[in-house]
Amino acid sequence: MVGLYTTYTFPQCGARYIAINDNYDSADQVSVNNDVAGIKNWFNEFYARDTSRKIRAVNKAKGEKGIPLTTNVPYGYMKDPANSKHWIIDSEAAAVVKRIFQMCMEGRGPLQIGKQLTAEKILNPTAYKRQKGLNPPGGAPYNPVYWGSSTVARILERREYTGCTVNFRTYTNSIWDKKQRENPVEKQAIFPDTHEAIIEEDVFEQVQEIRSKRHRMTKTGISSKFSGLVYCADCGERMQFGSSNNYRTDQAFFDCSTHRNKRKDGCKGHFIREAVLERLVLRHIQAVTNHILYHEEYFRKVMYEMREMQSEEEILKLRKQMERSEKRIEELKRLFMKIYEDNAAGRLSDDRYEMLSSSYETEQKQLEAEVIRLREEIEVQEKQNEFVEQFIQRLKDHSLEIDKLDGYILHELIEAIYVEAPDKSSGHRTQAIHIKYNGIGFIPIHELMTKETA
Repeated sequence: MVGLYTTYTFPQCGARYIAINDNYDSADQVSVNNDVAGIKNWFNEFYARDTSRKIRAVNKAKGEKGIPLTTNVPYGYMKDPANSKHWIIDSEAAAVVKRIFQMCMEGRGPLQIGKQLTAEKILNPTAYKRQKGLNPPGGAPYNPVYWGSSTVARILERREYTGCTVNFRTYTNSIWDKKQRENPVEKQAIFPDTHEAIIEEDVFEQVQEIRSKRHRMTKTGISSKFSGLVYCADCGERMQFGSSNNYRTDQAFFDCSTHRNKRKDGCKGHFIREAVLERLVLRHIQAVTNHILYHEEYFRKVMYEMREMQSEEEILKLRKQMERSEKRIEELKRLFMKIYEDNAAGRLSDDRYEMLSSSYETEQKQLEAEVIRLREEIEVQEKQNEFVEQFIQRLKDHSLEIDKLDGYILHELIEAIYVEAPDKSSGHRTQAIHIKYNGIGFIPIHELMTKETA
């Protein structure tokens, strides 16, 4: 790069370059020192690259041992005075982090959360750290109480709040390109239980699931605690939230996106008022909690049997799919060896070899990723009893008395709500919903109650 500037860019711009220590003057074209400047530049670059390799090697060794590589401790933690490599909770900031996660569980997005914190004049992470005498990157913020949506999103995405150390989160391409790029999760080094957790693991995972779903807000800025949870029972599409022209909250509703967007051959309208949906969901949750309160062992027994039967079928299907993928991976390895031998023997042209090998390699990577995903799903299916116990415990944490719904309870307990089309055959409008609970799926509460009373 130095040679490019001294021999091309500077002369083109009419600039004279002088390096006193190296006896270099671009105006003196016959100087021997100018001739050896390129060699010096190469040695300087080699030294920089060698130093970079050594630093990367040291950081890699530290990172693989679980030593935190970041010099800037996440907001909510501070360095332990007795051990700078260990983090301890900063109670004041940790309370804000917990509140951010709670608001997200209630259905609020990063923009809404940021506006709420800004309105309450809470110092943002940069201003807070500067107040504590630290020197975070980026300089002093122009507004110390302004919370941007990107700041909130970064907090919601940091796995360190669950008590683990995450190394190699980002990477750079070279010593010249300093841009930080996100590393995929499989290339990160994650070490659990290295410091005290601020957020529970299951809450963190539920927040990631919530954030993966698009929350629709009306033009008036109104959003629903059910956003991201309501689906059409016929077409499976998400139902969109809306409000009436007079902006009355009791007139808020959900409508099937297929029907609302007027797609051809779409399903019929599955319109439902938010107030009606809330009443049906609350009634179902209360029925489940009451059944567990009085018949916990029977509930556990039935759900164990039901989940075990469903898991066996699902595991069998997943294993067959995984076996097909693994068989194809082995076949691709044999095909790759064959085209390699054909290319070496001259029976296959280089262009053809490159095309086939690239195609095989792409397919193999996709299949290997698919096998990893299937193994993880099988592990999940094998832990169904644990999910039943976790669900019962979550209800017990609410004292088994839920008389009002909020976004936190909804996202903690429910994975999806499927709304049936209204039935008017009896002369009255009736509508059914099906609730899929987190970890255990659909609970046949009416059948459970009927069998128990029988």
